[in-house]
Amino acid sequence: MQELNFASQLMEGGTGVVVIGVLSVLAVAVSFERLANFRTSRVAPQALADEALGLWRNGDYQALAARAAEDRSSLARVLEFLAGHPRLPIETLSARAAEIASTELRLQQQKAYALNVVATIAPIVGLLGTVVGMIEAFHVIAFNGMGDPTLLAGGISKALVNTAAGLSVALPSLAMHHFFRNRMVNIGITLERQLGRLLDESRSREHARKHEQERSHAY
Repeated sequence: MQELNFASQLMEGGTGVVVIGVLSVLAVAVSFERLANFRTSRVAPQALADEALGLWRNGDYQALAARAAEDRSSLARVLEFLAGHPRLPIETLSARAAEIASTELRLQQQKAYALNVVATIAPIVGLLGTVVGMIEAFHVIAFNGMGDPTLLAGGISKALVNTAAGLSVALPSLAMHHFFRNRMVNIGITLERQLGRLLDESRSREHARKHEQERSHAY
């Protein structure tokens, strides 16, 4: 019994397999880039959050702005805004910080969108290759009859190889797409908690200031 040589079958798969191969390279490249850069330590580093809380608590907004400018994380971009507008009402400050954080997370997720594209296109290209292979198989039957089954088997083999190749690329790409969506949610929660600590400090400070004003008016 002759062993199946999948590599040689892929070589005979035609243009569809070539396109699927290009899509697989794209999926691998995007996956590795996102695994390296879309991490909590890159998007919302805890060390920066702890340092920022101390500076924010001490009212050293200039130092906070300088520290945030040195960092390239999404958290740093939100901190730059907070450091530049510390006197805004807490409601406005909180809403604007949430908008910036949400935009940053969407930009990060958008970089993984190519995985969704690959997961959508790869099986369709595979299906197209399948249809082409079946057309070739029936073309053989129409012109040569069933006298040589190997001619018919070639077209069917091409059809099935395209299907297998498309699904083999689409399934891991879809899995990675959902993996990064879940990671975005987890990083978003972390970022929300980090910013919440700073904003809670502002709320406490504002509450203390109002309480002091009420006491001074009472006297």
